[in-house]
Amino acid sequence: MTSAKPLTPDSPVSALPGFGPKRAKAAEKLGLFRLSDFLTLYPRDYEDRTHIYRLAQAPEGVKACFRLTASTDAVLSRVKGGMQLVKLRAFDETGSVDITFFNRPYIRSQLRRGQEYIFYGRAEWFGTRLTMVNPLFEAVGKEGSATGRILPVYPLTAGLTNGLIESGVRRALEICPPPESPIPAGVEQRYKLPDAGEALRQIHFPDSAEQAFQASRRFAFEELFVYSCASKSLKQQAKTRIERRLRSVDPNEFFAALPFAPTNAQRRAVAESFFDMTGDTRMNRLVQGDVGSGKTLVAAACAWLCWRNGRQAVLMAPTELLARQHQKTLTKLLEPFGMTVGLIVSAMSPPHKRQALQNAADGTFDVICGTHALIQGNVAFRDAALFIIDEQHRFGVAQRTELAKKQPDGHMLVMSATPIPRTLSLIIFGDLDLSVIDEMPAGRKPIETYCVGEDKRRRVQSFLLKQVADGGQAYVVCPLIEEGEDPSRPSAVQYAEDLSRALPQLRVGVLHGRMAGAEKDEVMARFAAGELDVLVATSVIEVGIDVPNANLMIIENAESFGLSQLHQFRGRVGRGQRQSYCILIRRGPKVPRLEVIANTSDGFKVAEEDLRLRGPGDFFGRRQHGLPAFRFADRAADLNLFRAAAAAAEDVFRRDPALESHPVLKARVEAMLSDDGVKLN
Repeated sequence: MTSAKPLTPDSPVSALPGFGPKRAKAAEKLGLFRLSDFLTLYPRDYEDRTHIYRLAQAPEGVKACFRLTASTDAVLSRVKGGMQLVKLRAFDETGSVDITFFNRPYIRSQLRRGQEYIFYGRAEWFGTRLTMVNPLFEAVGKEGSATGRILPVYPLTAGLTNGLIESGVRRALEICPPPESPIPAGVEQRYKLPDAGEALRQIHFPDSAEQAFQASRRFAFEELFVYSCASKSLKQQAKTRIERRLRSVDPNEFFAALPFAPTNAQRRAVAESFFDMTGDTRMNRLVQGDVGSGKTLVAAACAWLCWRNGRQAVLMAPTELLARQHQKTLTKLLEPFGMTVGLIVSAMSPPHKRQALQNAADGTFDVICGTHALIQGNVAFRDAALFIIDEQHRFGVAQRTELAKKQPDGHMLVMSATPIPRTLSLIIFGDLDLSVIDEMPAGRKPIETYCVGEDKRRRVQSFLLKQVADGGQAYVVCPLIEEGEDPSRPSAVQYAEDLSRALPQLRVGVLHGRMAGAEKDEVMARFAAGELDVLVATSVIEVGIDVPNANLMIIENAESFGLSQLHQFRGRVGRGQRQSYCILIRRGPKVPRLEVIANTSDGFKVAEEDLRLRGPGDFFGRRQHGLPAFRFADRAADLNLFRAAAAAAEDVFRRDPALESHPVLKARVEAMLSDDGVKLN
């Protein structure tokens, strides 16, 4: 009989004790193929069993350990519906508790009256009795006790237990060599970070809650540091020299032809963009401004500069409706100069699309607006000098890069209406030069914002009817799509049905993320055309088409959204001549943070307050900014850590821009960029 082969980091999961072919197959769903893969299956939570509580001091609402003596035998009973219950009572010197196990009949034989056990669970009052449901337990003095430890809780899938995953992680830590750190030793020392090997041990099996916290911060710093270096690499790559510089033109010639006076912020953003575009390196600039601040005018001015140089500009938007909206807006701004703005989208009929492709290729179109269709292989431009990306967080780096390949010396201008706190700009916009439009056009009416309780719902509906009767339109935002996801929160589908029944005179539409793209576009087009009075939607409406006639935004369950998101919703209205309103309907008592929205119209101030209240983890967790899916930075980073990681990356990159002296870091940067479909030159 031959002995089993010794385990190595490359050993398949099936070679581990307790893992056969069936469990190894299940482990693949968690990304576990080899022994070394266990190292990066990080705990999703921890169970702190280091402290044993008395029943009288049971912490409210959280699980805890209790040392209890069983005062009764465990009794098995069956209730209506076939459910099996095992019940017993246990006590300590401060009180007693009723313990119930659901559908676990085998537990009856594991518990004995008079014996002591450590129970781990949530002790809650039910009437006058203290109760626990389905606690974990083990006999006092049991060898291999979990008591006294902080236990990792891992992601699981059918067929695998937490104990089985834990055993795999322990073997991996024993056999696999410590990971190489992408963070230079000097940086680790400067910021007092635990080394990679120690952090890995502590993240899986922490000696204390503080050790787990420090390990999480170390890995959060690592993620942000690598991301910052990747951003700087992209920025360096984008700043390639171009042979055909654009001739400088006075932007006042463009401004003089406008039917309105640009704001100083718009003039500044145009000047910054013109300076870049007439230089000898490619522009890679982001124009960030609040909803309605006039970013499109900056794009129009840059397109005009290209036209004055005999070249084209291209604008890519995330939806067909937005692409059509940009074509309409740019036509109004640029047609007086004799410029032609065309459109290329997937939904065009074959004859129209063939003609549009021809017009783009032969230069008939001076500006081409479109969607992802623009990056298809059959799309060519005669001589594009500028690529404009709208709502940049909706596109990955790879899509921006793919569009830029259409013209190697084309400049890049990306636009975002999502205000980002300036304190986070170093991380988010590391690969872009930044222009901020922090001023609204003159004459724009402020949106009146109110926060009310559910007891004002009838008054809100009456106000809705009045606005529609006066010729306006309304949005209603709900946190869920369908009823049943959370009975305590309104869903868009059910809300639309209820509103139609309560107010049958209204034409109500519904919009949510599970709808097909064409279906969503059709609903939005009907709303924009005035065929619907009310559009009930989920957060999918956060970035949408410009409907100047819409003047009322109602947000249900407003407390379930972040402040920045609420501000984005509000920005859907206030785009026309009508006075516009935003009504936040909360469930329960007053929520102080909602008053920030009611009292503040400046998106940057809202974002700063959102950051202060929720922290950068939640801010980034909404996945709105094109960032990678951080494992640790989303939950373990604070502002100081963000600043430290960005500063450390800046220092390393300044000394070694090619990262030749930092091979591990360079490999991690290249891996991160390759995940986005980008290769460093």
